[in-house]
Amino acid sequence: MRGLALASPLAFLLTLAIPAAQAQQRSAPAARPAQLGTFQAWTAATHTEGGQKVCYAFTRARSLDGVPGREQNNVMLVVTHRPGSRDQVAFRAGYPFPRNAEARLFVGSNELPFYTSGDTAFARDGRAVVAALRSGREALGRGPGPNGRGQAADTFGLNGFSQAYDAISRECPAARR
Repeated sequence: MRGLALASPLAFLLTLAIPAAQAQQRSAPAARPAQLGTFQAWTAATHTEGGQKVCYAFTRARSLDGVPGREQNNVMLVVTHRPGSRDQVAFRAGYPFPRNAEARLFVGSNELPFYTSGDTAFARDGRAVVAALRSGREALGRGPGPNGRGQAADTFGLNGFSQAYDAISRECPAARR
């Protein structure tokens, strides 16, 4: 059951890695994810991409509004640490965003800009998003609905985020300069 719970976020993370993977020659397939722990609403885990350890923390949406027919399991907020790239933050909407759409994540009084590609919105400033997530109680992801019709609003609980983030930061520490 634990493997199944990590499979969907791993598939999501692998789609985020496609541009990096295309830049490299063929690499080994990703290893099975290993769970670091569950921290209230958040799960921390690792997997391997191209021989490198990747750490990520994720939560699934607590509520979905605006776009009918989406599955709650497919809507998630993820923070990833890769070698040489920390605090990559993305949320998956469960439907393809319109081309060149902008999305936003609201945490308390913070409004954080995201750009979109496919069904995923990516933080323009991951470090600022992580700081907001650490101090917030919930996050609200907003973006245009499919084909630009309507507006989607997805709510993510932040209970346990700091502990999950600390777990991935310990497992994948920042490179020393």
